[in-house]
Amino acid sequence: MATDDRPRSIATWRGRLRHELVEYASISVYLYVCFGAVLLYKSAILLAQGVSYAPYGLAAVKALILAKFMLLGRAARLGDRYRDRRVIYVILHKSLLFLLLLFVLSEIEEAVTGILHSRGADTVLAGLGGTLLWQTIATTLMMWLILIPYITVTEVSAVLGEGRLWQLLIAHRKGAAA
Repeated sequence: MATDDRPRSIATWRGRLRHELVEYASISVYLYVCFGAVLLYKSAILLAQGVSYAPYGLAAVKALILAKFMLLGRAARLGDRYRDRRVIYVILHKSLLFLLLLFVLSEIEEAVTGILHSRGADTVLAGLGGTLLWQTIATTLMMWLILIPYITVTEVSAVLGEGRLWQLLIAHRKGAAA
């Protein structure tokens, strides 16, 4: 009997691993596209001022790190406490919670990176949150604006049922309006 359960548990484990990897890749690509667009805009503005700036590798690394943080938040069921409320409230609540999670974990990551690169504690603390208050506010607002569509898609998809949103998005329109 135990030998019959083992292949099923391996298949279940492999399926979960595959699902997690697809989710991680999807979130990473989404974040990279968003960060890439922001960096392209910043690069264009700086280039107009004669400054060359194109850290697209940094955008990829940041997207990979933040995607993992988002998966950790989902695994911890962050924001699921209020899932029985109106969808708009769930979206706003979850997006703010994930924003807070990403901000805190990003700051911890920056601090650990600074310590590992032998920067002093005063330098690490001074660098947390960005160098300017307005820069920190703008970055946080942009991150929230990036999170809202992602959370919206996941919540609407959950309400409609597994795969239903995708079916609606790729379906042919029918009726008089088409």
